[in-house]
Amino acid sequence: MTNSVAVLADASAYAAAVEEASLAAAAYYATGESALDDDAYDRLARGIAAYEADHPDEVLAASPTGKVAGGAAIGDVPHTAPMLSLDNVFSAEQFTTWTASLERRIGRPVAAWSVEPKLDGLAVAARYRDGRFERLVTRGDGQAGEDVSHAAAAVVGLPERLSAPVSIEVRGEILMTNEQFERGNAIRTEHGGAPFANPRSGAAGTLRAKDRAYRVETTFFAYGALPLPDSGALARTLPELPHSEVLSYVAELGVHTAAGTDVAPVLATTVEEVQARVDAIASLRAALPFGIDGIVVKADLAADQREAGSGSRAPRWAIAYKLPAVEKITRLLAVEWNVGRTGVIAPRAVLEPVEIDGSTVGYATLHNPADITRRDLRLGDRVMVHKAGDVIPRIEAPVVHLRTGEETPVEFPASCPQCGSDIDASEQRWRCVRGRGCRLVASVSYAAGRDQLDIEGLGSTRVVQLVEAGLVADFADLFTLERAQLLALDRMGETSTDNLLAAIETARTRPLSRVFCALGVRGTGRSMSRRVARYFATMDRIVAADVETLQRVEGIGKEKAAMVVAELAELAPLIDKLVAAGVNMTEPGATPPPEPGTETGTETRTDAEAGAEAAATGASGAELPLAGMTVVVTGAMSGALEKLTRNQMNELIERAGGRSSSSVSRRTSLLVAGEKAGSKRTKAEELGVRIAVPEEFAELVGAFLTADGEG
Repeated sequence: MTNSVAVLADASAYAAAVEEASLAAAAYYATGESALDDDAYDRLARGIAAYEADHPDEVLAASPTGKVAGGAAIGDVPHTAPMLSLDNVFSAEQFTTWTASLERRIGRPVAAWSVEPKLDGLAVAARYRDGRFERLVTRGDGQAGEDVSHAAAAVVGLPERLSAPVSIEVRGEILMTNEQFERGNAIRTEHGGAPFANPRSGAAGTLRAKDRAYRVETTFFAYGALPLPDSGALARTLPELPHSEVLSYVAELGVHTAAGTDVAPVLATTVEEVQARVDAIASLRAALPFGIDGIVVKADLAADQREAGSGSRAPRWAIAYKLPAVEKITRLLAVEWNVGRTGVIAPRAVLEPVEIDGSTVGYATLHNPADITRRDLRLGDRVMVHKAGDVIPRIEAPVVHLRTGEETPVEFPASCPQCGSDIDASEQRWRCVRGRGCRLVASVSYAAGRDQLDIEGLGSTRVVQLVEAGLVADFADLFTLERAQLLALDRMGETSTDNLLAAIETARTRPLSRVFCALGVRGTGRSMSRRVARYFATMDRIVAADVETLQRVEGIGKEKAAMVVAELAELAPLIDKLVAAGVNMTEPGATPPPEPGTETGTETRTDAEAGAEAAATGASGAELPLAGMTVVVTGAMSGALEKLTRNQMNELIERAGGRSSSSVSRRTSLLVAGEKAGSKRTKAEELGVRIAVPEEFAELVGAFLTADGEG
């Protein structure tokens, strides 16, 4: 986790840093669109604090140190009680030091810790009088905030009326979920507005906007509550409740909390348990439907909180455990146009290199030309780039207020950048009119690759030969190649010819999941191909599936299902050629779901229930050894698993009824840990996840394991 500090050499550098931080804080809390990303601001603020510690006589009044919201005072509605910020830690060592300091202050161990996500939104206070919504106020400078009650009707999770007639102030964060951000930007650009740079700026701008001709939703998550001055008995009981019970009470009133999410608040009794939960939340970050930038750890008991007290800026009983930044501002230098193996013409952003989440990012995805137009991206723009976990970096939007006027429009290609043919621009994703024919060599090479048909000896150079000789127009033609045709090619002797034909013959018997993956259907990959093959069991059933049926496969939504159906219709002639060539079209061990309304005894199963049962059982109907389990593989395999690639291991897991995953979390059922397992084994041990060595795992799934890794 980052913990770097901006080094300020002298008073002049310190003054400039204070001015920059003050302007950034003002913009951040006003609109969410600061010239500095979170990591840069934190680094600058730590540098200012370090300089002030060494030069206490030079502290400027405008310094953000010790001030709520960095001193960015916004609004004039007094708070019921000060609405403070949180101090930060950036590592396990800093967190341990903080907990020890807190326990020394109160003179005893903290009885329990509440561990919850630090949501990336705007802190607000929602006041209810006798159970009815009264006012919504931003945090402002901690003493007073801005009245944004006009926006409350569009805030999901903030009811107009509570389930009990109490007078209470609920505090929490208003943010945009990823879905709300995408939908909000689409609505905003349709009405001629510039897209928001990121979900936080979207929430800030939406909350303060008045008299708009359109509605954009945000979401509220409560993180605390206090009674209003005239709240009667509640004024006596609520302050004495543990923090965890306050959150439960708020949820019972009908206010939204994080309780129903994957990062729901949990209680821990030791620092080790807190750290394990911090790690678990961090591992889920990339998959969450909303942004977090850390984890908040609080002393749960009211007595511990009272004795710890609060400073002028932050309570001493709570801390924000910050995660590495996944968002940075950098410059868009150029746009490249690449043609994929299916003929899709995909734009890619070339960026001024920037470090995000521990790696240097120089490129980002741009989706399609319509996306560039909608976001109004221009060359030279300062852009907000987002990266979380292993997700490919993406550009959120240009930071419009940083434009200089020297930015230039992005030029779209007039013809296919690969072959010069016309472009089909009838859909959002542009394609070369030649489709897969545009990148025939790439398409055939992909199909023959190790994770698809695994045809040894058929590299891209050999594929070029076959294509240029007119022997291959698609990868189905590989299965009709004759010995004499291959011998006529340059550098193809009898031994290499016979070896290639033998490899092609072996590829003819690959399981359906490999064949389906080789088709290169857009919206699917190796893992999704395995799920589709195991659900339907035969190619005939896959091809016959409609949009509704495809959505029964885990991970396929309506949009992806429609794309797969369209792709399969386009690929029908290729599939027919594969069938005619005798290529296997079944998935070993998979049992197809019964027809709708199939009777079992006196009950009728739904398709979804039948599909789930089929996925958990083999052809014999016996339950599979990994049914319902999520399995992670790490380290070097040995014994019977030694020669298997990671993809073959994943196939083995799914044939045995499990689900393969690349990261360890509380949802992990089993970690297969080979030699040099590293951090994944450590995390599994911390979370209490079952761990098996390769030999144990091989014995567990022995019936599904063969010498070449195929089922």
